[in-house]
Amino acid sequence: MQLTPQMRLTTQRQIILEELGKVTTHPTANEVYDMVRKRLPRIGLGTVYRNLELMAESGIILKLEVGGTQKRFDATIDPHYHIRCLSCGKVDDIDMPVMSDINKAAEDLSQYQVLGHHIEFSGLCSECNDMDEKQLVN
Repeated sequence: MQLTPQMRLTTQRQIILEELGKVTTHPTANEVYDMVRKRLPRIGLGTVYRNLELMAESGIILKLEVGGTQKRFDATIDPHYHIRCLSCGKVDDIDMPVMSDINKAAEDLSQYQVLGHHIEFSGLCSECNDMDEKQLVN
């Protein structure tokens, strides 16, 4: 984790980071708040939200934003891909190599200097897929 010179790792930020690092579910700010509140009962939702935003802007964590959905946060900042369930909104990591050559291809096809990419796959998680199949049988 790298902090910018103007950003101190306060106790609140440390606990938020620790709690976020314990899960791979890419929680929303409200879910992080619920987790942190167990250790810091007096912390406010606004404080958690502001710290998440600040840590995301500083590159300490990732903020996942897809149109029409709640922002989610990820303690894993190394390049990786995500998959989102179209039914329940759950987000998971996909353990597959990042396609670095896609940056060069996009650069060759545009007039941009490509600095990176984000790919999010979509589908149905196993729980939602099982429910769909059960509904079809009944």
